[in-house]
Amino acid sequence: MTFTQFVIVTGLSGAGKSQAMKSFEDLGFYCLDNLPPALVVDFVTLLERAGISRVALSLDVRIHGPLGDAVTALAELRARAVPFDVLFLDASDDTIVRRYSETRRRHPWADPAAATLGLADAIRRERVELETLRAGATRVWDTSSLTQSTLKTRIVATYAADEPTASMAVRIVAFGFKFGLPLDADLLFDVRFFRNPNYDPDLKALTGADRAVEKFMEALPETEPFLAHLFGTIDYLLPLYVAEGKARLTIAIGCTGGRHRSVYIARRLAAHIEPQQRVTLSCEFRELVPA
Repeated sequence: MTFTQFVIVTGLSGAGKSQAMKSFEDLGFYCLDNLPPALVVDFVTLLERAGISRVALSLDVRIHGPLGDAVTALAELRARAVPFDVLFLDASDDTIVRRYSETRRRHPWADPAAATLGLADAIRRERVELETLRAGATRVWDTSSLTQSTLKTRIVATYAADEPTASMAVRIVAFGFKFGLPLDADLLFDVRFFRNPNYDPDLKALTGADRAVEKFMEALPETEPFLAHLFGTIDYLLPLYVAEGKARLTIAIGCTGGRHRSVYIARRLAAHIEPQQRVTLSCEFRELVPA
């Protein structure tokens, strides 16, 4: 088996390796962080047996001895004719110092037993140790001026621009405000301005998925104009979210009880989104618990 994409992420601590791995995971890569280099060949064998073709791997470059070293591990992969890219993330010393100061985490190359080895010394020590990896990297990116969002955008443009399977998972949730907001909502639309079918005795026991409620909503003069605005907004936003590399988007549609108006609008929105490319869709009616 030949990997379609195999990226090994390495670089300086504080340069963005963890964020890069999260971005690869969002793009559908099989990801493993901080693998001991001595296990790389066995790991690749397992991937081949499993038929996994898109992989992002972060090696633990701090360890030597029985756990191996990264340079030797990469040489073994090349000897086995395994195709891979090495993405090396770099950043200025000032940037790394600032990032560690903000997070208050200990630099992994700092020696806790040596009180005189400060952050700047740890960064210099790591640069020396990683020079061979940097020199042999496929790509070297300086992340000093990159935010997490722009780093992800660059990864998407480099490793997923021509990937037809890359898609964003869109989840539509119909809910009732009186039962609380969906905590993971990215976009929220309040449809309580529509007349409430719950006050109609013939419709009270039904839901927005029933034809009688659909006819009630279709007869309201506000329904189609609202849907036109809603569809236009979503049509404008979805390609921007996909281009930015967002992996998941939750759209919440709320009415009072979450059974009539929100369900109807959610179903109409789902039907509108479903044909669109690079989007996988799911629709949930939170308050419609089966009896």
